[in-house]
Amino acid sequence: MSLMLYLLSVLLAWAPSASAVSPPVSSPSAFPDRPSSPDAIRTDTSCSAMAPGLQRRAPDTLAAASNLHTAAPAPTGTGPVHAVVEIPAGMADKWEVTEDGRALAIERQDGQRRRIDYLPYPANYGFLPRTRLATNEGGDGDPVDVVLLGPAAPCGAVVEARIVGALRLLDDGEQDDKMLAVRPGAPLGDVHGLAELRDRYPGVLDILETWFVHYEGPGNRSRGFVDAAAARSIVAEAARPASSSGR
Repeated sequence: MSLMLYLLSVLLAWAPSASAVSPPVSSPSAFPDRPSSPDAIRTDTSCSAMAPGLQRRAPDTLAAASNLHTAAPAPTGTGPVHAVVEIPAGMADKWEVTEDGRALAIERQDGQRRRIDYLPYPANYGFLPRTRLATNEGGDGDPVDVVLLGPAAPCGAVVEARIVGALRLLDDGEQDDKMLAVRPGAPLGDVHGLAELRDRYPGVLDILETWFVHYEGPGNRSRGFVDAAAARSIVAEAARPASSSGR
């Protein structure tokens, strides 16, 4: 696949996978999803493509029946992990799970919905439940971020993924590493490491590094990529009980 076809598939293909693990089903939404074309889904800020079981409370808020921060077991060993998708590939609005884990909402800054003033997200973006980058060890105190390569997944989906590496980042001096992962059975899902990703999809890592360094403006700095083993070590440290309690 050429790099151009890859970018088109990431930014334009909105085909949520049936392999996503849905949060527990709650009562019917008071704001039912309206029928929409693929083009409408790509440009919609209300997360029309959302995981079953989420309940729309408002155009910018999706309620969950259970705590999304504990939606899956803590990652262990070298096996697959579970990722909660907050922002699907191709979206520019900054959706995030709330502190109590009971909703997915658009982040606000100075009272306004936060929207990326850059190219939209080149991959699905979310976090690994039951993890935290400890502030006493240079982290930002948040769950470990994950960049899920491939077609867009629904907002709020909990999906099984394989870690293939990590992008080491500093955000205003704080550790803000991004785990890079793929979904087995989905496009790019047979990639197992960074070397394979570089060989088969040239330019993808350059695109990701450029995007994450620049999308928020000054303040982000890359420390380069590390392989899957080093990435899993970061996750294992963040999954320790002392690190991952609460959000």
